Amino acid sequence: MSPFERRDLLRLAALGAAGSLTAACADGTAHRAAARLPAAAGTPGGTPASSGGPAVEADALPRLAAGLPFEISSGPRTVPAVALTFHGQGDPAIATALLAEAARADARITVLAVGSWLDEQPAMAGRILDGGHELGNHTQTHRSISAMDASAAYQEIARCAQRLKQLTGSTGRWFRPSQAQDCTATVAAQARRAGYSHCLGYDLDSLDYTDPGPDAVTRTVLDAVRPGSVVSLHFGHTGTVAALPAILDGLHRRGLRAVTTSELLS
Repeated sequence: MSPFERRDLLRLAALGAAGSLTAACADGTAHRAAARLPAAAGTPGGTPASSGGPAVEADALPRLAAGLPFEISSGPRTVPAVALTFHGQGDPAIATALLAEAARADARITVLAVGSWLDEQPAMAGRILDGGHELGNHTQTHRSISAMDASAAYQEIARCAQRLKQLTGSTGRWFRPSQAQDCTATVAAQARRAGYSHCLGYDLDSLDYTDPGPDAVTRTVLDAVRPGSVVSLHFGHTGTVAALPAILDGLHRRGLRAVTTSELLS
């Protein structure tokens, strides 16, 4: 089966799954992930939400390697693994199709979720975690955080953190700035204030958000990927769904595993 035939099948399956997700959150009740989530020692989010849900254990995530810098854009080049990181927003049917393809390939991903997207699609938080993936903070509204003053930047980070904790019991380990590859000094200070120990950048931009077509996205990733790469990808783009099978198959042929960011950096 070609990637494009697989894409069509995934799309049909995703539409049905999305209907189930909508029904699950129709009463406005926050979904609690069945999988136990975050936080290792020294990371935010070690307290369960007050309304109940599964216990959050400190060893639920891999312990990070010692001495990691605040700003991280790649992992060790000696490890045969990469982190596929997704900006989390957009059509939940597309997100569901991406998660289904990751499951097919036994891949794990990191989703940096936009808080307003989680407000609209709360069931997606549990769907991501139940698949063995990782969930982090990509600000509340995805505006240009580098252009904000300190107070506004803090609110963007803290509001998304609050939503993550409400839904999952944890604020997540990773923060990624919106509309920026790196944290400015102001944003870094506010991320630390909100409890984040690291700003997660990337060293390989798939450019999938420009919608160049699945073949172009696949080439961009596979031509530049190497051990330890942190790849930037996006939910919400059908071309990314179509490209993902070929990307994952290409990584497998090169002996590279797609793992969560925490696993890459552990």
